Amino acid sequence: MSAQDHLPKPPAEPPKTTAELRAAFLAYFEAAGHRVVPSHSLLPPGDPTLLFINAGMVQFKDYFTGAREPAYRTATSTQKCLRVSGKHNDLENVGRTRRHQTLFEMLGNFSFGGDGAYFKHDAIKYAWHFLTTWLKLPTERLVATYFEGDKALGLPVDRDAMNMWLDITGLPEERVLPMPASDNFWAMGDTGPCGPCSEIYWDKYPERGPTEFPDDDRYMEIWNLVFMQYDRHGDGRLIPLPQPCVDTGMGLERIASVVQGVGSNYDTDELRGLIQLIIQRSGQAYYGRFDEEGAPGADAKIERDVAFRVIADHARATAFLIADGVYPDSEGRGYVLRRLMRRALRFGRKLGLDGLFFHEIVDAVVTGMGEAFPELPGARDVIATVVKQEEERFGKTLASGEKLIDEAFERLVEAGGKTLDGQTAFTLYDRHGFPLDLTELIARERGFAVDLDGFEAEMALQRERGKASWVGADDARLRLAEGLRASGRTSRFVGYTELRVEGAEILAILQTDEDGQVRESDTAETGDVVEVLFDVTPLYAEGGGQVGDKGRLDWDGQVDAESGLRAVPGEAHVIDVQKPLDDVFLHKVKVVTGTLLKGARVELRVDRQHRRGVQAHHSATHVLHKALRDVLGDHVKQRGSLVEADRLRFDFSHFQALSDRDTREIERRVNRAVLDNEATDVSVGSMEDAMARGALAFFGDKYGDEVRVVQLGDSVELCGGTHVARTGDIGPFRITREGAVSAGVRRVEAICHAQALEATERDMDVLAELSRSFNAPAADLPARVEAQASALKAAQREVEQLKQKLLSGDSAGESETRTFGALQAVFRHVDGVGGKDLRTLADTERDKILGDGSGSGALCLVSVVRPGEGKPPKVGLLVALTSDLVGTYKAGPIVAKLAPLVGGRGGGRPDMAQAGGSDPSGIDAVKAAFFGVFGQ
Repeated sequence: MSAQDHLPKPPAEPPKTTAELRAAFLAYFEAAGHRVVPSHSLLPPGDPTLLFINAGMVQFKDYFTGAREPAYRTATSTQKCLRVSGKHNDLENVGRTRRHQTLFEMLGNFSFGGDGAYFKHDAIKYAWHFLTTWLKLPTERLVATYFEGDKALGLPVDRDAMNMWLDITGLPEERVLPMPASDNFWAMGDTGPCGPCSEIYWDKYPERGPTEFPDDDRYMEIWNLVFMQYDRHGDGRLIPLPQPCVDTGMGLERIASVVQGVGSNYDTDELRGLIQLIIQRSGQAYYGRFDEEGAPGADAKIERDVAFRVIADHARATAFLIADGVYPDSEGRGYVLRRLMRRALRFGRKLGLDGLFFHEIVDAVVTGMGEAFPELPGARDVIATVVKQEEERFGKTLASGEKLIDEAFERLVEAGGKTLDGQTAFTLYDRHGFPLDLTELIARERGFAVDLDGFEAEMALQRERGKASWVGADDARLRLAEGLRASGRTSRFVGYTELRVEGAEILAILQTDEDGQVRESDTAETGDVVEVLFDVTPLYAEGGGQVGDKGRLDWDGQVDAESGLRAVPGEAHVIDVQKPLDDVFLHKVKVVTGTLLKGARVELRVDRQHRRGVQAHHSATHVLHKALRDVLGDHVKQRGSLVEADRLRFDFSHFQALSDRDTREIERRVNRAVLDNEATDVSVGSMEDAMARGALAFFGDKYGDEVRVVQLGDSVELCGGTHVARTGDIGPFRITREGAVSAGVRRVEAICHAQALEATERDMDVLAELSRSFNAPAADLPARVEAQASALKAAQREVEQLKQKLLSGDSAGESETRTFGALQAVFRHVDGVGGKDLRTLADTERDKILGDGSGSGALCLVSVVRPGEGKPPKVGLLVALTSDLVGTYKAGPIVAKLAPLVGGRGGGRPDMAQAGGSDPSGIDAVKAAFFGVFGQ
């Protein structure tokens, strides 16, 4: 059946609002037999090449490449996308042009080949029918393009598409135009599926008459139809695909601007509603002007308009990222979110929004888009909490920024430096959100420079760290595994039910040479450590946070008929198992005795004790996850885990430390599940069935159409790991540590099974020893320890007080006071006092000058610290003024005048400034010059 046979009937009135357009698009293709697929998270489904989903087809990538067989042949979706990194980085243009956004929606319809699929004709028919009958766009304002061919690719003109556009649409030839490969040929990457495109353009200014096409100012692309019909090989050859596919994409905000007759994406109803809220909140006027080129020097009104649009755009991105479990952090995806949020907050300052405001704009996103994206209202409280926390953190950053700068320059002065290093400037920016331009301004005022090259180098390292956070398996190892698979050598895993396999065939033996190069070998001798691929294995390969199994293999003597090579009987130990591909299990093996031979058959056995420990701790993570969500809230989501035979580590989304009460309650819930001793239920079925059971799945993880569901008590999760037969097999459970991993992510470390019993025994031994030491029963130990700690603190306070008396006493060094009218000038030379103690002493001496509060004066402290034999002395110099003198005098210029006399330089605040030097012979000159400031 073709599209012509079942084109959906249009509604009585064409959709107008963004929400209506979204619903109409999905309804149209659903009526045409497409499966409506919900938007995937912004986190790519197991794709290490992407930081965020940036196109509508990403969640279907495996269907196009043939890596997975689709459960349906046609689909439609509206996919939320984010473009803030890599070649699709629109960040700097956001708010400056009419079209650029970070967060946008991509409408798409897809055909994956095979029975029930369609190709060029129906893709064109569907697109044209939707635009002209459902949206009622005038045909005279639409232009279609087709691929003009390319000699380098060896491809002719796509005359099929050209003729279909002419036949189906009735467009005149002058509005069905050829376009080069740079515009109308799409590829998924350097290799893989690719093909010609057809684009549909909207003529914004038809009244201008004939003009050159494409003119970006006049023609706007609204829909791209990709006809994937080739497979590009590494040598550049294009081989026709056995089942050509269709991938289309139409930006929702763009088509909304067309339907609503407005000049930019930001004037469409959803975004304009956010801008209107910002207008009300700020009291500032919005003019709707654009700086299309993003050039510097735009007038103040444009800069102010940019601020409105940036805040609106970044509020949408913020809401969706947090709903998907991304929280502000210093690297990776969290770094991107923090940058977006702080960028919006800085633009808010330009509009006079100094208090908390951003959470209100983000909450409006949740309200406005929550019906289409139910994950938003489901995470409303979490989103509000995260945004408010970041707003408060950034507000404190700006308030305390000058203090941070002061401390950085004090350290620089003490070190005798002239340039603030790039790492410190980057730390101020990255960790504290202090803008670089403000750091530069303060540095210039104090006579210092900032190492901008060093700052940029640190930024580059941060970008690399963010990129590295999402790099997948080692490329060389992956290519090797792909080669094994291509030659038909794969593994069948039977370890869910079998712990021993007889007659497993060795398909490959891989050895690593001294240069780290991996090569295939026919044999492995006693003492060799190699990687072995078997046709069948009971050993679990590392995955999903669970470590690989350990085990053993044994073999009898065998001879290869072709080569004459002999496998000397022996045994080997399996140290680890890795899985570069789902069906290629590489066993790291140490040959203990004998000789291994490729093609030989061996007996494989799992280390049962190791497996039992791993299974117990893995099952414990599932029950722990459920307990965390029950105690802390549904916002808790797994953010990573490590499961070993003797411990577990579980990372999860949460915003504050667990209280002792929470920790105990979580432990109790896990142990209750253990005592219930319910049987573990494992089943394999469709993703839809699993979701209907309430199974937890994690965006960013990669799942097939058939998934494995593991139920342990009330916990139901998708999981491919090995587990205990009953919850009672987990054994006693104890949390050993809880702490922060990054902003919004906490980590629990725990033990169970035999390890928990052993830890309890150790704790009982320690408790008994403490009882003997304090000569008190265990119940009295907390009071005894608290009393001793209080006594220790009292002793420490007494030591500190004695130290201050020593510093401020007459014996602490030379002191001279001169009076100049009502002003007292005090000079003190106190050797051996470092920078921090020098400031403490300055505060004490300044209090003495103030007396009852009416005193007025200046203080100069000089100290010589001699590090040791062979090392030059360090001279510390500090000038402090009472507040009434600030204005008439400034401590910074005074120190700048005195510092060269001891071979140094320095600066600081108007009321207190420090310098460092290396020439103690100039101290007398410092004293004379200091008194000279106020008169002899």
